[in-house]
Amino acid sequence: MDPLPNTTVRSLEAKDVDAVVALDARIVGRRRDGYLRPKLAEALKDVGIRASLVVEHDGRPAGFLLAKVWYGEFGELDPVAVLDTIGVDPLLRAHGLATEMLDQLRMNLAALGIRTLRTEVSWRNPELLTFFHREGFVPAQRLCLEADPAAPEVRARREARLERQGGEAAAR
Repeated sequence: MDPLPNTTVRSLEAKDVDAVVALDARIVGRRRDGYLRPKLAEALKDVGIRASLVVEHDGRPAGFLLAKVWYGEFGELDPVAVLDTIGVDPLLRAHGLATEMLDQLRMNLAALGIRTLRTEVSWRNPELLTFFHREGFVPAQRLCLEADPAAPEVRARREARLERQGGEAAAR
Protein backbone atom coordinates (compact mmCIF):
# COMPACT_ATOMS: atom_id res chain seq x y z
CA MET A 1 0.00 0.00 0.00
CA ASP A 2 1.49 3.28 -1.15
CA PRO A 3 0.14 6.18 1.01
CA LEU A 4 -1.09 9.26 -0.85
CA PRO A 5 0.14 12.68 0.20
CA ASN A 6 -2.34 15.51 0.74
CA THR A 7 -5.14 13.40 2.24
CA THR A 8 -7.43 14.41 5.07
CA VAL A 9 -10.18 12.44 6.80
CA ARG A 10 -13.00 14.60 8.13
CA SER A 11 -16.68 14.48 9.00
CA LEU A 12 -19.17 14.36 6.16
CA GLU A 13 -20.61 17.80 5.39
CA ALA A 14 -23.61 18.97 3.34
CA LYS A 15 -21.27 20.36 0.67
CA ASP A 16 -20.09 16.76 0.00
CA VAL A 17 -23.43 15.29 -1.10
CA ASP A 18 -23.12 15.81 -4.87
CA ALA A 19 -19.47 14.74 -4.92
CA VAL A 20 -20.23 11.59 -2.91
CA VAL A 21 -23.15 10.65 -5.19
CA ALA A 22 -20.93 11.13 -8.27
CA LEU A 23 -18.08 9.19 -6.65
CA ASP A 24 -20.42 6.33 -5.74
CA ALA A 25 -21.63 6.19 -9.36
CA ARG A 26 -18.01 5.78 -10.53
CA ILE A 27 -17.47 3.02 -7.96
CA VAL A 28 -20.59 0.93 -8.64
CA GLY A 29 -21.05 1.80 -12.32
CA ARG A 30 -24.46 3.46 -12.02
CA ARG A 31 -26.14 6.29 -10.13
CA ARG A 32 -27.93 5.35 -6.92
CA ASP A 33 -29.51 8.68 -5.97
CA GLY A 34 -32.63 7.00 -4.54
CA TYR A 35 -30.50 4.96 -2.18
CA LEU A 36 -27.66 7.34 -1.41
CA ARG A 37 -29.29 10.77 -1.06
CA PRO A 38 -31.63 9.68 1.78
CA LYS A 39 -28.68 7.94 3.49
CA LEU A 40 -26.61 11.12 3.18
CA ALA A 41 -29.48 13.28 4.47
CA GLU A 42 -29.86 10.98 7.48
CA ALA A 43 -26.11 11.09 8.12
CA LEU A 44 -26.15 14.90 8.07
CA LYS A 45 -28.99 15.36 10.57
CA ASP A 46 -27.99 17.32 13.64
CA VAL A 47 -29.45 14.73 16.03
CA GLY A 48 -27.47 11.88 17.50
CA ILE A 49 -23.87 11.05 16.81
CA ARG A 50 -22.57 11.94 13.37
CA ALA A 51 -20.18 9.15 12.43
CA SER A 52 -19.98 9.44 8.62
CA LEU A 53 -16.68 10.49 7.09
CA VAL A 54 -15.07 11.71 3.88
CA VAL A 55 -11.44 11.34 2.85
CA GLU A 56 -10.14 14.17 0.69
CA HIS A 57 -7.21 14.00 -1.68
CA ASP A 58 -5.90 17.30 -3.01
CA GLY A 59 -8.98 19.04 -1.55
CA ARG A 60 -11.58 16.83 -3.29
CA PRO A 61 -13.58 13.91 -1.87
CA ALA A 62 -11.80 10.68 -2.80
CA GLY A 63 -13.78 8.34 -0.58
CA PHE A 64 -16.64 8.21 1.89
CA LEU A 65 -17.91 6.11 4.74
CA LEU A 66 -21.50 6.18 5.99
CA ALA A 67 -21.93 4.95 9.55
CA LYS A 68 -24.36 5.41 12.40
CA VAL A 69 -24.71 4.49 16.04
CA TRP A 70 -27.65 2.41 17.23
CA TYR A 71 -28.88 2.23 20.81
CA GLY A 72 -30.80 -0.91 21.69
CA GLU A 73 -31.42 -2.20 18.18
CA PHE A 74 -32.23 -5.91 17.70
CA GLY A 75 -32.12 -6.56 21.44
CA GLU A 76 -28.70 -4.99 21.99
CA LEU A 77 -28.19 -3.34 25.36
CA ASP A 78 -25.02 -1.45 24.47
CA PRO A 79 -24.57 1.02 21.61
CA VAL A 80 -23.38 -0.49 18.34
CA ALA A 81 -21.93 1.33 15.35
CA VAL A 82 -23.03 0.17 11.92
CA LEU A 83 -20.93 0.77 8.83
CA ASP A 84 -23.51 1.13 6.09
CA THR A 85 -21.53 2.08 2.98
CA ILE A 86 -17.85 2.61 2.18
CA GLY A 87 -16.31 3.65 -1.11
CA VAL A 88 -13.05 4.93 -2.57
CA ASP A 89 -12.44 6.42 -6.00
CA PRO A 90 -11.43 3.47 -8.22
CA LEU A 91 -8.46 5.49 -9.53
CA LEU A 92 -7.14 5.98 -5.98
CA ARG A 93 -7.53 2.48 -4.56
CA ALA A 94 -4.58 0.62 -3.02
CA HIS A 95 -3.40 3.76 -1.24
CA GLY A 96 -5.01 3.02 2.12
CA LEU A 97 -7.79 5.63 1.94
CA ALA A 98 -10.48 3.22 3.16
CA THR A 99 -8.19 2.15 5.99
CA GLU A 100 -7.59 5.81 6.94
CA MET A 101 -11.35 6.36 7.16
CA LEU A 102 -11.87 3.18 9.20
CA ASP A 103 -9.04 4.13 11.55
CA GLN A 104 -10.63 7.54 12.13
CA LEU A 105 -14.06 5.97 12.65
CA ARG A 106 -12.62 3.50 15.15
CA MET A 107 -10.87 6.30 17.03
CA ASN A 108 -14.10 8.34 17.14
CA LEU A 109 -16.13 5.37 18.34
CA ALA A 110 -13.58 4.39 20.99
CA ALA A 111 -13.69 7.94 22.36
CA LEU A 112 -17.45 7.52 22.74
CA GLY A 113 -17.06 4.17 24.50
CA ILE A 114 -18.59 2.23 21.59
CA ARG A 115 -16.96 -1.18 21.42
CA THR A 116 -18.75 -2.82 18.47
CA LEU A 117 -18.62 -1.92 14.79
CA ARG A 118 -20.72 -4.03 12.42
CA THR A 119 -21.25 -4.20 8.69
CA GLU A 120 -22.74 -6.56 6.12
CA VAL A 121 -20.98 -7.82 3.02
CA SER A 122 -22.28 -9.88 0.16
CA TRP A 123 -20.81 -13.37 0.23
CA ARG A 124 -20.23 -12.89 -3.51
CA ASN A 125 -17.94 -9.87 -3.06
CA PRO A 126 -14.52 -11.42 -2.35
CA GLU A 127 -12.68 -8.11 -2.76
CA LEU A 128 -14.71 -6.44 -0.03
CA LEU A 129 -14.63 -9.56 2.16
CA THR A 130 -10.83 -9.61 1.87
CA PHE A 131 -10.63 -5.90 2.73
CA PHE A 132 -12.77 -6.29 5.86
CA HIS A 133 -10.84 -9.40 6.92
CA ARG A 134 -7.59 -7.43 6.58
CA GLU A 135 -9.16 -4.70 8.70
CA GLY A 136 -9.86 -7.15 11.54
CA PHE A 137 -13.55 -7.84 10.94
CA VAL A 138 -14.74 -11.36 11.73
CA PRO A 139 -18.12 -13.08 11.34
CA ALA A 140 -20.52 -11.80 13.97
CA GLN A 141 -22.21 -13.99 16.55
CA ARG A 142 -25.51 -12.98 14.96
CA LEU A 143 -27.36 -14.45 12.06
CA CYS A 144 -28.73 -12.16 9.38
CA LEU A 145 -32.10 -13.44 8.17
CA GLU A 146 -34.14 -12.41 5.17
CA ALA A 147 -37.49 -13.38 3.67
CA ASP A 148 -39.40 -12.71 0.48
CA PRO A 149 -42.61 -10.91 1.56
CA ALA A 150 -44.26 -11.98 -1.70
CA ALA A 151 -43.37 -15.68 -1.39
CA PRO A 152 -46.24 -17.99 -2.43
CA GLU A 153 -46.51 -19.61 1.01
CA VAL A 154 -46.83 -16.20 2.68
CA ARG A 155 -49.52 -15.10 0.21
CA ALA A 156 -51.42 -18.39 0.68
CA ARG A 157 -51.28 -18.02 4.49
CA ARG A 158 -52.52 -14.42 4.26
CA GLU A 159 -55.38 -15.39 1.89
CA ALA A 160 -56.43 -18.25 4.19
CA ARG A 161 -56.45 -15.86 7.17
CA LEU A 162 -58.61 -13.37 5.26
CA GLU A 163 -61.04 -16.13 4.28
CA ARG A 164 -61.31 -17.24 7.93
CA GLN A 165 -61.86 -13.66 9.05
CA GLY A 166 -64.50 -13.15 6.34
CA GLY A 167 -66.31 -16.32 7.46
CA GLU A 168 -66.20 -15.21 11.10
CA ALA A 169 -67.60 -11.79 10.20
CA ALA A 170 -70.43 -13.37 8.17
CA ALA A 171 -71.33 -15.68 11.10
CA ARG A 172 -71.86 -12.74 13.45
